[in-house]
Amino acid sequence: MLVAIDGPAGAGKSTVARALAGRLGFTYLDSGAMYRCVALLSLAAPGQPPDALARRASIELGADPGERSGAATGSVAAPLDTWVRLDGRDVTAEIRTPEVAEMASRVAADAGVREALVAKQRALIAGGDWVAEGRDIGTVVAPEAELKVFLSASPAERARRRATELGADHDTVLAEQTLRDERDSSRAHSPLQAAPDALVLDTSGRTVEQVVEHLAALARAVSSAR
Repeated sequence: MLVAIDGPAGAGKSTVARALAGRLGFTYLDSGAMYRCVALLSLAAPGQPPDALARRASIELGADPGERSGAATGSVAAPLDTWVRLDGRDVTAEIRTPEVAEMASRVAADAGVREALVAKQRALIAGGDWVAEGRDIGTVVAPEAELKVFLSASPAERARRRATELGADHDTVLAEQTLRDERDSSRAHSPLQAAPDALVLDTSGRTVEQVVEHLAALARAVSSAR
């Protein structure tokens, strides 16, 4: 079974998706980490075409299976302890800087980059049970996903979350977020949007536990109906 979770930055995608994967005992796919890897490569080699870097990159995503206690206990599991390796090197922390995040939004607009990474993502989720999150999972990567969710939140709430996470100024984060939202929503290839059959869920004022419980119940219902 595949659960596809899309939405803008700050809507809670990553936190919810990791916790939901732990809750259900599914494997977690952070597609955004893959774009951040290409961004990291682009920053290190500014003269290289990003699509070529994306095609050559060896990207590994993993999580500590010991965190998946929720599936057995029925409780909301803690987010999985995830890691990212790029060409054999651990870049888990390195790809989370504001500079890499900004570049990731830029390289994600490159059709060649998206084509290369979508192919890698489809290969990863070809078998097994997955919770995959990003900005085009339900619309492009896996439109056949059994459960599609589009998480949203008010711009102010999203900026507050990001500022807290990064330890940055709220107004600066809000301004950068507005520019990124515009770029992600208006790009020619795979723009940020909800799939027609996706559940649109506003996470403003909701706890992670509430959102995860709601989605876990939906996933169980979909699985039972298969």
